[in-house]
Parts: sequence; C-alpha cells; structure tokens
Amino acid sequence: MTKKIVITGIGASSPLGGNVADTWKALNAGESGARTLPHEWVEKYELPVKFAAEAKVRPTEVMERVETKRLDPVSQFAVIASREAWEDAGSPDVEPERLGVDYATGIGGLWSLLDAWDVLREKGPRRVLPMTVPMLMPNAASAAVSMRFEARAFARTVASACASSTESLVNAYEHLQAGLADVIIAGGSESAIHPITMASFASMQALSKRNDSPETASRPYSVDRDGFVMGEGAASLVLETEEHAKARGAKIYAELAGGGVTADSYHITANDPEGRGASRAVALALAAAGASPDDVTHINAHATSTPVGDIAEYAALKVAFGDRVDGIPVSATKGATGHLLGGTGALEAIFTILAIQSRQAPPTINLSEQDPEIPLTISGSPLDLGAGDQLAISNSFGFGGHNAVAAFRSV
Repeated sequence: MTKKIVITGIGASSPLGGNVADTWKALNAGESGARTLPHEWVEKYELPVKFAAEAKVRPTEVMERVETKRLDPVSQFAVIASREAWEDAGSPDVEPERLGVDYATGIGGLWSLLDAWDVLREKGPRRVLPMTVPMLMPNAASAAVSMRFEARAFARTVASACASSTESLVNAYEHLQAGLADVIIAGGSESAIHPITMASFASMQALSKRNDSPETASRPYSVDRDGFVMGEGAASLVLETEEHAKARGAKIYAELAGGGVTADSYHITANDPEGRGASRAVALALAAAGASPDDVTHINAHATSTPVGDIAEYAALKVAFGDRVDGIPVSATKGATGHLLGGTGALEAIFTILAIQSRQAPPTINLSEQDPEIPLTISGSPLDLGAGDQLAISNSFGFGGHNAVAAFRSV
C-alpha cells in the first residue's frame, strides 16, 4: 500500500541567508547572493573568475569552535541546516532505530583534503591531522547529521553531482514507503568554493566571467547568459509518513508525492540534447505521484545559466509536457543563489514547497532578455500560482548524466 510522505521541517544555510526565513525573503525580494570573493588566493592564483555565491552566514558564527575543528565546512553546513529543520519539525520524539538520514554532497570534504595535501608538502606527514580522512570522506556530512540527532536506522550518502540532494529526497521517499524508518532527515550540502574548483570550472568554460557585476552574472534563460555561478551551503528536510506526522500533531508543509531518478548514459559533462533521460525522470516522478503532466502547476527548473544546459532542459520539458510547458509558471532560482552543486536540489525543493504553500512562485532575476528558444512562463517578479490544489516539480541534473526529479503536492 502506498503511503503519503510529508515534509514537517525545513532548514537551510544559503548565499541568501543563514536560515529558511531569511533566504526565502531575500529570494522573493530579487536579491542576489553572488559577491566578489575577498580571499587572497583569488589574486595569488590569478583566477579568471573572481566571484561566487558564498554562504551569507559563516558556520563559525553559529557553531561552537570545537564542532568546526572536527568537521569540514561541507559537514558544518549540513549540521546547521539539519538543526534548523529538526527544530522546525518540533524535534520529533522518535526511537533512534526508526530515525534515518539520507544526505548528499557532490564533492565532499574538499577543503580538508587539499589543506592536508598542502600541510604534507610543506611540513611533512607528522603534521597531517589524524582527523583528515573522517573530515574529507563523502559520507562525513551524513555521518555528522546522524550522530547529531542519534539516527540509527541508517545514514546513507548520495554523490551524483548536481542531482545529489534531489536524489536523496527520492531515496527518503522510497525508504519511508518501504517502512525502513518513521522519520528521515534528508538533504544536501556543498562547500567547494576553492581555488581548484574555481580554476577547473573556469577552464571548462562553465562559469560566468562577469567579474565586474557578480550580482547579475547568473542569468538563467537570458540570451546573454555565459555560465553558472558557484554557490555554497546546505538544505535539509524532515520527512515522515502522514500517519506518523498526524499522530504526533506535527505541522505539515507539503507532500513529497513522488520522485524519479534516471541516467542519460550519454556524456560525462553534457546533457543529452534530446532530453530523454531527464524527461523520463519527470515521467517517473509524476507516475509515482499518481499524476499527469496536466496536473503540474509549477516547475522549479535546474536552469544553471549555461548556454547549452538551459536549452537541453527545455528540450526535456518539451518532451515531458508538450506545448503545455510554455504556460506553466517556472522559477529558475539559481539566478539568485548561484549553483550549490550537491546542495542545490534540497534548497530548491524547499523553494518549491514554499511556492506551492504560498501559491506564489519566486522570481527569476537577471532576465535581461529571454532566450526566444526557451519560451517558458518566467518573470523577474513573483508569479501567482492561483487558488486550488498545487502540484510542482523540482529538477536536478548532474555531471555523469544523473537526473533526479521530485514532485510536491499541496496539503
């Protein structure tokens, strides 16, 4: 028997704010989280791209020093977002063996790994910290969250590039359906604004080069888009069955109605130009939700602001929805937040949930002139979704051909 899976808590630390309320307010006000990087390594390594969307509130401002010393920033952000989500859910009274964690990252403890490499080269092996491996391993964020909340059902990790945290939400949906836990903390985190990643993405011509105007650099669907903006932070959601949530009197934001995960098996960095894998992920999510394309009232698009990627996603949506897609209100929120890589899907899931709850889709900023090849319904101002039941999807696509789509229904 299919169970109804609901969201009872949300938390975030993003380029727009240190919590969900501040992030959502800034998003709807049309603010940008992109800023010129203040770090000396930008000039030291002569990086061609000198800006990114760093988290607005640094972990050191909200965590004890002893915590930050033992956790890479990717895990710090995960704990911060999960702490907010857990408190928002009313700190559920659940047996540890029935509490699970489905968490994600695209890259993991990059700073710990490369800092340790610098120490090894400059000072020798005796100076490498013994906690280096536990801090750099990809499952460190999931482990940190599970230990913080004594989650003993499982602590699973997804690493599927930019699709990672949406895939973790789909996993949480399936794990709750299977009865493997009563409550799950799911989400994703990333802290990869580092010289090596900035240089690498710039080398592959993936980043915007608008050094003179960082706040307008991420411009999904605009004819003059020239690449994405690196982002940073984390987002977490508390999920449980509707039966469990109602039994404890929890507030419910929305239903996670279904999800779809597929692979392109096409190219390590490029989307399938025909959108076959991505459109199939949409179809799977809607099928799990018991819905049709005609039921969808809102789309939070992956829309990274790359010339090729935005077109490829539109092709996939056209396959999934036909001509109707051009009339569905769409938000491309990376214009404001930049691209959080493995954390982006969970953050955009929260945006999708709040959109259908408020009946208002957030704006897509920096849309100077909409690409005529992408005739979607998008706006630089919030879009009214209208009254009545809402069904929205949130898309995430990652290097390696990973596709993940989550469907949310209003309650």
